[in-house]
Amino acid sequence: MKRVLTAITLIALSIAGANAQSKKTEQAVTFGIRAGVDLQNINGHDYLNNKLDNDPLLKFNVGVNAEIPIGTDWFIQPGILYTTKGAKSGDNKVNLGYIEVPVYALYKPDLGDGHLLLGVGPYIGFGVGGKVGNKAVTFTKSTSSLEFFANQGAYFKRVDAGGNLLIGYEFASNLSFQLNAQLGLANIAPELTSGDSKSSASVKNTGFGLSVGYRF
Repeated sequence: MKRVLTAITLIALSIAGANAQSKKTEQAVTFGIRAGVDLQNINGHDYLNNKLDNDPLLKFNVGVNAEIPIGTDWFIQPGILYTTKGAKSGDNKVNLGYIEVPVYALYKPDLGDGHLLLGVGPYIGFGVGGKVGNKAVTFTKSTSSLEFFANQGAYFKRVDAGGNLLIGYEFASNLSFQLNAQLGLANIAPELTSGDSKSSASVKNTGFGLSVGYRF
């Protein structure tokens, strides 16, 4: 009888240990890589209050992220990306490059052999380069003189910010695909000053696309 009880106890302890290890593994912080393509546009109005009539450009992004468990099926997913944005107006193209930091609240329940991915959260981006036509972009402060603007011709605030949405699926192989949507909330056009007068535009990045990722 003692041997039977001992055997049952050992089996129970083994099962409990296996379950604990499984939960520990499921709840571990993981890291991943991601790359994708987006249709990006710049919307708003110019300094004469004319609505922008731009066409989207196909752009790309690539980067890394982490998933930090905060509850059953819930994660915080911070990342860092190099992403390109812009728009086209006639033959003139705006191409902007950013280092971007998105942070998602990610819901990741089981679905089939993998996981459904649903995420929402803010992002902040820092301009690192670009061109408008053949002129290099100058990233600067929130205001500038009209004379400086006229001489430079390609002039944007350095900081972009807004919100992200994602929906996707992660396979049992850790490969994932997701649809992304991004709405810029920060005005990236500086306010222009000339003497006592000021001129303002409202220019914001928007985009949506498809990306592929892999978790390690």
